[in-house]
Amino acid sequence: MATAIGSTGLAAGGTAGALLAADITGTGAAAGLPVAALILGSAGAAVPLSRLAAGGRRGRGLALGYLLGAAGAATVLVAAAGRNLPLLLAGSAILGAGNSAVFLTRYAAVDTCQPAARGRALGTVLLATTAGAVLSPVLLAPSGTVAQALGLPRYAGLYLVALVAFGAAAVMFAAATRPGTPWLGRAAGALARDRATGRVRRLPLDAALRAPGTVPAVVAFAMANFIMVGTMAVAPVHLIAHGHGLGLAGAVVALHVAGMFAPAPVSGRLADRHGPVPVVLTGGALLLAASLAGSLVDPHHAPTMAANLIVLGVGWNFGVVGGSALLTASVPIDVRPQVEGVGEVAMGLAAAAAAPISGVVLAAGGYAAYSLASAAVAAVALLIVHRSCRRHGLR
Repeated sequence: MATAIGSTGLAAGGTAGALLAADITGTGAAAGLPVAALILGSAGAAVPLSRLAAGGRRGRGLALGYLLGAAGAATVLVAAAGRNLPLLLAGSAILGAGNSAVFLTRYAAVDTCQPAARGRALGTVLLATTAGAVLSPVLLAPSGTVAQALGLPRYAGLYLVALVAFGAAAVMFAAATRPGTPWLGRAAGALARDRATGRVRRLPLDAALRAPGTVPAVVAFAMANFIMVGTMAVAPVHLIAHGHGLGLAGAVVALHVAGMFAPAPVSGRLADRHGPVPVVLTGGALLLAASLAGSLVDPHHAPTMAANLIVLGVGWNFGVVGGSALLTASVPIDVRPQVEGVGEVAMGLAAAAAAPISGVVLAAGGYAAYSLASAAVAAVALLIVHRSCRRHGLR
């Protein structure tokens, strides 16, 4: 429930941030700055939130992440009212903590269930993300009307949505950490890592990095996010450059997002039944196949482009769900929260690198060249994951 509500704020930093920056500065050159600040803020927030989880305070850490996300949204609203770009960037970075909390929630779900049901728990939470991820872009126009009624730029409307969504999720997790809270309080024990002491022994980061499942899981996260973010940075531009309108480009992106999150229950069950490694490798193979096909797709044929991006989204889903299941199944509980943080940082850094690199490759060699470069990334990552899993006997 908290993920479904909180994920409604995801589109603020991406879709609305770029539009608001362009509106404030009067040029599209600044459009990517809020997105970059958001990604870096999300990666940075993953570290302290994971430290709280390592101390048996996972619920409080998630509440803090969502609360910071709400504070970031409020900061951006102040920046929008004053048309202040530096304050907008600062608010976007703080907002990233909310995004980080949305995705770290999947590990809280894993803590509440038996090992045989971990994949289904991961899939359920990622499926819940679909509700907000699909709904939030649709709210761009109606929330803009509300923002204008309040004297704010219309592109600030989604930040009003994020303020409410992240705030509500923060309240839910804060309530769930207190046993006396009606209904939600029953989650308090499950949100503590060690129910006897409320904390676990913290080990150094190098111990976390040496855990058997760390390398393949982190590589899977980075590969999936690098290819997905890079493709979504250039695919709409590619479609519009070949005569397709904004409406069609938006519909294709929506189908891609559905491919990212909707298959989560299936990939989660497969991880439970057959082990996480086959799911990770399947995700990598799908990303490789989609990237190779992308170099051959006719950009004038929108249905083929849409099908290609749906497959890419499903590959991302299998990579992230499989990597998360691999991490929780093979990394010792003493170091798991640190590895969770490392994984989220890897995803954030991969995303931060993918957007500018994809733009440069697109400009230099076109969409086909970018697709082939993505295929090379997928192939190298698949090789690393396969060898690492074989070396450690992971299944």
